[in-house]
Amino acid sequence: MEAVFDNGTNLLNAHICARHDNSIIYSVTTTFGFWGQKMVTFLKDANPPLGESATVGAINWRERYFEVYAQRRPISEIKRKEPISIQKARYWKWSTDAREYQARFEKNEWQVQLVEEDSKEPVGSFSVSFRPHLIRKAKPPSLKLSRKALERDEVFLILLLIYLEAKRQEGSNFGPLAGTGAW
Repeated sequence: MEAVFDNGTNLLNAHICARHDNSIIYSVTTTFGFWGQKMVTFLKDANPPLGESATVGAINWRERYFEVYAQRRPISEIKRKEPISIQKARYWKWSTDAREYQARFEKNEWQVQLVEEDSKEPVGSFSVSFRPHLIRKAKPPSLKLSRKALERDEVFLILLLIYLEAKRQEGSNFGPLAGTGAW
């Protein structure tokens, strides 16, 4: 799946559109609380099957959990980091019987790889044009997921990549660690 976000760098309120025909696949909406704090980001299917909910996933920023198809998991449960490592990789796994993914930010894009596989080929990537251009329009954020990723973890990986990029942007714009990318 190759898709683009239609709202520039505002990933939290955008449509995810198929690259080949610009049809809307998912809609991302975020509610904000007092002083602009993120509350909940919803991922909604643009074409849900009859009788099913359009909301397929959510990130609750305040209570720190992901929800995929009405199953909730705290971020502390699905995320792990190597205890003593200089790598910036994070490991993410939706449940005990699910696949584990390694996410890292390299060459101005997020890359996601399956941990169990020997190949270093990414199963997903997410790039955001981070520098505004004066003369030409910036490229829209793009999302690529391979068939392996789409089989079981499509919604989880989309939410994960939105979460990682939102946290990266937050860390590079505000606070005492501004510009360091630490989170």
